Amino acid sequence: MSSFSRVLALVVDDNHYMRVIVCTMLRAMGITHIREASDGAEALEIVRDWRPDVIITDLVMETLDGIEMTRLIRTGSDSPHPYVPIIMMTGHTDRSHVLAARDAGVNEFVAKPLTARALIDRMKSVIDNERAWVKSASYTGPDRRRRKTPDYRGPFRRASDKAENH
Repeated sequence: MSSFSRVLALVVDDNHYMRVIVCTMLRAMGITHIREASDGAEALEIVRDWRPDVIITDLVMETLDGIEMTRLIRTGSDSPHPYVPIIMMTGHTDRSHVLAARDAGVNEFVAKPLTARALIDRMKSVIDNERAWVKSASYTGPDRRRRKTPDYRGPFRRASDKAENH
């Protein structure tokens, strides 16, 4: 777990007790540089002055929810840290919420109730396996493709695809 000791984490949730649980899990992983926000608006203010290595956020919050916060971080004209990895946590795990989070630019998605194993796995994923970045007219965020499919026969639309396949 010592690979996490230098990580700066921002935990965003409108439920104080959930923030306590997540921060406790992060400390158990060796992360000591943690800041907290009670909603997306407060998180955006923190990100303006402090550059976390990862943001762990709830999806449903008053004022500014996790999806809108993610969109503002990814595409806001004044966003100071658009490439920060974002892990979305929520009890709303139906397909529509997962797709909305993915399409907003979330790196990882984890279901509540949160387990230490799930959080560790998502942290390792965003820190150790950084995905390529995509910026287009309709999407800004990490590459949504999680694996390469060698037998894929569809259109190759990205510049990196053309370089790899021609």
